[in-house]
Amino acid sequence: MAALWLKFRALPGFIVPLILGITLIFVPYMGLGYAVTRQVQLTILLALIVTGLNLSLGYAGELAMGQVAMYAGGAYTAGLMSKAGVTDIFLQLLAGAAVALLIGLISGIPGLRLGGWSLAMTSFFLILLIPDVLSIFKESTGGRNGMTVVPATILGAPLDPATYYILLCVVAILWFAVMRNIIVSRNGLALQVLKRSPVLASSMGISVFSMKLSAYALGAIPAGVAGVLFANLDGYISPEAFAFSFAMTVLAASIFGGSASVYGAAIGAAVLQFGLNQASNLGGWNIIITGAFLVFGGVVFTGGLAGLGTSLVKKIDNWAAEKTGTTKRVLTTDSTSAATVEVGYLTGAPLVVTDVSKAFGGNQALSNVSVDAQPGKVTAIIGPNGSGKTTLLNMISGFYKTDSGSISLDKDQIAGLSSFQVARSGVSRTFQTPHIPEKLTVLEAVEAGRIGSDRVSIAGAIFRTPKFRRVRGRDRMETERALALVGLTEQRDMEADALPLGQRRLLEVARALVANPRVLLLDETASGLDEDELEVLEALIRRLRNAGLTIVLVEHNFQLVLRLADSIYVLAQGKVMAHGTSEEIENNPRVKEEYLGIAAEVDVTSGESDV
Repeated sequence: MAALWLKFRALPGFIVPLILGITLIFVPYMGLGYAVTRQVQLTILLALIVTGLNLSLGYAGELAMGQVAMYAGGAYTAGLMSKAGVTDIFLQLLAGAAVALLIGLISGIPGLRLGGWSLAMTSFFLILLIPDVLSIFKESTGGRNGMTVVPATILGAPLDPATYYILLCVVAILWFAVMRNIIVSRNGLALQVLKRSPVLASSMGISVFSMKLSAYALGAIPAGVAGVLFANLDGYISPEAFAFSFAMTVLAASIFGGSASVYGAAIGAAVLQFGLNQASNLGGWNIIITGAFLVFGGVVFTGGLAGLGTSLVKKIDNWAAEKTGTTKRVLTTDSTSAATVEVGYLTGAPLVVTDVSKAFGGNQALSNVSVDAQPGKVTAIIGPNGSGKTTLLNMISGFYKTDSGSISLDKDQIAGLSSFQVARSGVSRTFQTPHIPEKLTVLEAVEAGRIGSDRVSIAGAIFRTPKFRRVRGRDRMETERALALVGLTEQRDMEADALPLGQRRLLEVARALVANPRVLLLDETASGLDEDELEVLEALIRRLRNAGLTIVLVEHNFQLVLRLADSIYVLAQGKVMAHGTSEEIENNPRVKEEYLGIAAEVDVTSGESDV
């Protein structure tokens, strides 16, 4: 039984949903009656809208309810086209998707620019404005009385109910395939990283604004398509079909089914649609039932029904692995294998920080700090807590803007660039506190570091173009190599956030390296590492330096810094207190006293310090 389960799990993940989707096509021929068939149709329409919400809410982490306005836009586009004599269903679908996309861009750009809850509020008011907008153009739309839609045609022939149903199922299957291809590509990986840590996403070359807008705008397309199909379902549309209560139904279906799931939209839509159909017999209880689903799904099910199903599948996977003796859980770092991996030649670039200052209110964090980091060298920055080390790295990375001074990378000015632009220019970094997104494997978490490199369009991901396949192969190759460099190959399939602290720090180093950077910023990476892990890190830094990479090391482990650094800058109270080689810094009396806490001994006969 366990072996059979593992064989089943080896099948591509889309096989079961595809079989279920094809099965839906034959529902009218199963003798279930018109009532069931209609509920299936309404479920499919609702599922299409929910997938759009899932893209923005579940994956991009941005609450937006504008899908209902896009749904209305698609429906009224079909209605107006039919009145104008354009009844071809394919033309209506294209136009409806385009109008919905336009609505998404118009509402998404200002909402995302303002940040916070602005997009949620913008989309909320967009729904409330639907009846008023339709009333303004009531001569064309019928206003609050609604409008009749001329029956559509398909390739010149009338669109009969049977053909309509097949078209509805095919459109749904195709859209779910499109969404799956987006989510399982590096675009989906970027969305998952973005949702859990915009700071991390920016440091990896992801434009937070562009990625969120893309998710919101893409989510408009299925809503617009659903609107066109809805207009042709009964041949009549009115503002009541796009009321705020329907927006709540869409949100409840997303939460209950699983907003961070491709197929959770179909699950939530089925539960809500059939549940509300039963509730309609109770008279006026629909909104209460919807609220109950929303609260119950959000509180009881983490990740909705799809998340519950995923957890169950993982438990069965573990049981099957134990039964078949294939369980493998490695918690130690493989330092031997790491030492044998070829680094190759790396193209470092000079990083020059000149007279940089930064103040936060009345606190002067940095004052006229200059640092020169060259290729093939380890440039260390040390100093007590609060001396401005991490602030300096954040300014180099583009998270903070300089008050004065300049920062250049290979003579190109990067001060003033956004963090994602700095990352794309060739600067990778780790963080003082590891940023490890949840629910990603070690392999996925490291592979995410490649998102800013060899960029591929969303269209390429959808259609699986040759370039997409080449880049995907290169991503996997570079990721496997980076994991081997830090000794984490055996942990590749484990959940990244479940690793011990030391291995999470090494994972961050691997993630920074897969982007093939010109400058590597390491922020206290040695903190929390055991002896084996420290050995791997130290050996790796030496090999990266010898390969030609520019390395900036911020570290509290003084002995490690002395062993590795070619040049050391000592910060104190936001200023460069000392600068020199390891030997010069080790013997500097001021560094000993202020940084190491070792008081200099004074020779009373000569008045000089004996160090």
